[in-house]
Amino acid sequence: MGHPDPIAFSIFGVDIRWYGILIACGMLLAVLISCKRAPSHGITEDDVLDLAIWMLPAGVIGARLYYVLFNAKYYHSLSDALNIRNGGLAIHGGLIFGFIVVVLICRRRKINFLNMLDLIIPSVALAQAIGRWGNYFNGEAHGGPTDLPWAILVDGQLVHPTFLYESLWCLMLFIFLSWFDKKKRTAMGQTFSLYLILYSLERFFVEGLRTDSLMIGPFRQAQVISVCAMIAGILLFKYSSKKYPLDK
Repeated sequence: MGHPDPIAFSIFGVDIRWYGILIACGMLLAVLISCKRAPSHGITEDDVLDLAIWMLPAGVIGARLYYVLFNAKYYHSLSDALNIRNGGLAIHGGLIFGFIVVVLICRRRKINFLNMLDLIIPSVALAQAIGRWGNYFNGEAHGGPTDLPWAILVDGQLVHPTFLYESLWCLMLFIFLSWFDKKKRTAMGQTFSLYLILYSLERFFVEGLRTDSLMIGPFRQAQVISVCAMIAGILLFKYSSKKYPLDK
């Protein structure tokens, strides 16, 4: 099975790619679900929408900047660096920039940022599950050769569909985190902590299969970030459980 045409349709000669459509759909669905869940966190829908106005573009900028910085030799002009239509977004950059925006906006509105992160992070996982399919349409972010029955055909070779592995994991992560946040959360920051631990665990192993990893010297940067995020998640879970318990 090869990847399909990356172009969904054209308007006035401008090609609209599945990559952008899927990322936009994932973001929109994440905002809608977060708005619906907001009252359970004592947060208003307006707070979520105001955050989204700043967080979504910051996430895209961060994802692109992160990717370009680690692939600077392939970009020879500003227009090349700004052209995201052919792919080239690094989720870790988007998460870092998004986190910064959450902290700044919550500080301004006097909202506990851990509470806000707990609210939105399950939906972020869902957005990732949807957005990863953009990699499939672009024929990118795949793994090395394999003869497994679910392999996809890229450039005449059967390879691991690593986008699929991550998409399925993020979908399960969305379901689990939504359940945990509603039924088991006993302190602010716990849901976000579990996201850091569980997403990073998956990403560490799946990244080892990919052939297009961004590198830090001899190391795959996503694996380095994943290890750091898992450690941060464990420490944050323990700290927040003692520092920010919920009133039951």
